[in-house]
Amino acid sequence: MKTNEKASASQTLAIARSLAALPRERAPRSLLPAVLERVGLGDRYWQIETPIGRIYVAHSRAGISMVSRARSARDFEKNFASRFGRPIGPDPARPPANVRAVVAGRLRARDANLRFDLRGVSEFERAVLLKAFEIPRGEVRPYSWIAREIGHPEAVRATGSALAKNPVPVLIPCHRVVRSDGHIGNYSLGGPQNKRTLLEAEGAQPATLEKLAASGVRYFGNAAGRYFCFPTCGGIGSLMRENRVHFASGREAIAAGYHPCGDCRPAAVA
Repeated sequence: MKTNEKASASQTLAIARSLAALPRERAPRSLLPAVLERVGLGDRYWQIETPIGRIYVAHSRAGISMVSRARSARDFEKNFASRFGRPIGPDPARPPANVRAVVAGRLRARDANLRFDLRGVSEFERAVLLKAFEIPRGEVRPYSWIAREIGHPEAVRATGSALAKNPVPVLIPCHRVVRSDGHIGNYSLGGPQNKRTLLEAEGAQPATLEKLAASGVRYFGNAAGRYFCFPTCGGIGSLMRENRVHFASGREAIAAGYHPCGDCRPAAVA
């Protein structure tokens, strides 16, 4: 190596060592929120009353990212920061009409034109959540229905796991997904009692559903139209009045000459 090259290498090494020796400064905590606000990506949250109490709904320009309960707004802010690694503050504006209408049950979720920020979930989890989003108010579907609808009929357990991690419950109504045997099952937002409370508020009659499940009834058959449905298709009250034929399985319904309902799409082999 030539003399001038040696000198240059020595100077570079000396500079690198000097830089490494400099004290490391942390950016002020106010920097990240300021930058996010400046580019329009700051996170805010609304507080909304529901049948299971107050929920906190986090949102940004990217969409709604988190819904949860918390003992206080401060606890929610801490939980959000721990989960996403960025701060959040209250939104002084009232929640928009479509969000309030979905929570109150005046508008079907799939008709509300809501935008969700689901960047933290896998493609499979996203498919599960968006399929659950389609279930109408007052109706339920089994985990196996979602797995079949998204093209993974064997992934029933994985479907349940995806719903248990739903970052935006209530708005993506995972409380409308029940066990394949018809029983209500658990719920990530406070347990099975909250799930029953939400279903009761929507008119799904969870107590009736569990009685039907205990007696082995999986589907109702419409004798006039010769089709069979999940017990809540179109509203459980009208179904119980108009559909007196009960089936324990799709195979039984098919054998009796009934075909699957085109609205709720039960499995012919379940």
